[in-house]
Amino acid sequence: MQVSVIVLAAGQGTRMNSDTPKVLHQVAAAPLLHHALSLAQALEPSRIVTITGHGGEAVAAAATAFNEAIETVVQDPQLGTGHAVAQAAPLLADAEGEAIVLYADTPLIREDTLRAMLEARAKHAVVILGFHARDPGRYGRLLTKGDELLAIREFKDATPEERAITLCNSGVICAEAKLLFSLIAEVKNDNAAGEYYLTDIVELARKRGLSAGVVLCDEAETLGVNTRQQLAEAEAAFQSRARADALENGVTLTAPETVFFALDTWIGRDAIIGPNVLFGPGVTVESGAEIKGFCHLEGCHISRGATVGPFARLRPGAELAEDVHVGNFVEIKNAILDEGVKVGHLTYLGDAHVGEFTNIGAGTVTCNYDGVMKHRTTIGKRAFIGSDTMLVAPVTVGDGALTASGSVITEDVPAEAVAIARAKQVTKPGLATRMFEKLKSIKAAKAKGQS
Repeated sequence: MQVSVIVLAAGQGTRMNSDTPKVLHQVAAAPLLHHALSLAQALEPSRIVTITGHGGEAVAAAATAFNEAIETVVQDPQLGTGHAVAQAAPLLADAEGEAIVLYADTPLIREDTLRAMLEARAKHAVVILGFHARDPGRYGRLLTKGDELLAIREFKDATPEERAITLCNSGVICAEAKLLFSLIAEVKNDNAAGEYYLTDIVELARKRGLSAGVVLCDEAETLGVNTRQQLAEAEAAFQSRARADALENGVTLTAPETVFFALDTWIGRDAIIGPNVLFGPGVTVESGAEIKGFCHLEGCHISRGATVGPFARLRPGAELAEDVHVGNFVEIKNAILDEGVKVGHLTYLGDAHVGEFTNIGAGTVTCNYDGVMKHRTTIGKRAFIGSDTMLVAPVTVGDGALTASGSVITEDVPAEAVAIARAKQVTKPGLATRMFEKLKSIKAAKAKGQS
């Protein structure tokens, strides 16, 4: 089945009180727009078209950053949802199969819900996603008779009797692509808002003798983000769902309510996630790995059997192979750690490659930045880096080599060699006592002079 998806992302979002376009505000470390595009992409569509408006250049850039194949078109002026969808007509003039209209500010709709709408198209020419609202408020109302949808009435145009209906419109629509644009071409703006309502296509379809129907979803899926409060509610709802999905998929969360996921977080079964772990974008954790408490991860890959934390930070480009151990207060950035590497504590590894079964001592730092450029450190297999070693990149430490504690390594270390790079210790017997006595007398004299 061919599917085209149209994502409406033109709204200004004035109630967000922000200079940032509404759809670029983030839930789960990703713009709202990316949630809609991720949902669209799950359907494996032939085309995705994003309709932009306020902050159009930034929104278009965010869309193509998600997937460069996504097409964008500007709605200007903004004359309603029907007018917005109509902007996609020239791009999709030759589209075959189905078209689905999504909203970039509605981040919680599930893939299964859209698939149910596609299945319902076997019975109805136009399918609307509806929900029963606890407080219908200003939602559009769905007017039905049996399993037939008769019309969608916008709140501004509804009678008191229609406003009493609790079956509401989410805005999501599915129809055959050519039919959708044919119906939109007939939409008028003779309503209270003077806008072209996408919802009018239901009555227009019925005038042609075509059937319209409703697929129901839980109200929680339809949460739209128009305010900061709703943004926070969407974040909470996403995290609650993500935690439940992780547990269902065989991931252990020792304190689920304290773990925060990103939109694209992937965790394999039998992984263990401790309390107060935050996942930024781009994290993959393989089956059987363990992330201990208070870790912050982004843009990294953690292989089977690896352990991380507590209190570790993995930044973009961190690649941990099987059975790697990264301990407390360790930061890894743009570095590859091969199988069995151990980095116990208090260490920074940036722009580095560490060979298998190497041990990195406490306080080790790869000094990768010279103030202008980044440089790379390479450490071989089964090496031992002594505590408090400064590795001034670019530098290579060979297989089986050892650096003495407290060394500043500025030259390559051959395989199986020992590198000692520290100043010679000088010991002055009795000097400490004499120095302390002198300092105490100076301090006493100053105190006397101030009294």
